[in-house]
Amino acid sequence: MSDPNRLIILRHLALGEHRVVDLMAHLGLAQSTVSKHLACLKDCGLVDSRPQGRASLFSLTHPEAVLELLVAAERLLGLTGDAVTLCPNFGTATRKDA
Repeated sequence: MSDPNRLIILRHLALGEHRVVDLMAHLGLAQSTVSKHLACLKDCGLVDSRPQGRASLFSLTHPEAVLELLVAAERLLGLTGDAVTLCPNFGTATRKDA
């Protein structure tokens, strides 16, 4: 989930099943990029697929849990602004009293 493209794919799959070609069109990503990220998400158990003709339809394995996680992440970012994602001091103390 550390890659922004994977998060975008998860958000699209939260809307329902998608084929690779659909995700490519929605996200403006190359087929190889979408396929690579879907393979990663599938290996992690977050995404499943089923055949439909010559293509595969991808879906979330646990849609409710993924939506809860995305809502929690958006809430945290809303509280901290960009500080969480843009922190230049990752792994170091940033408070004066730390």
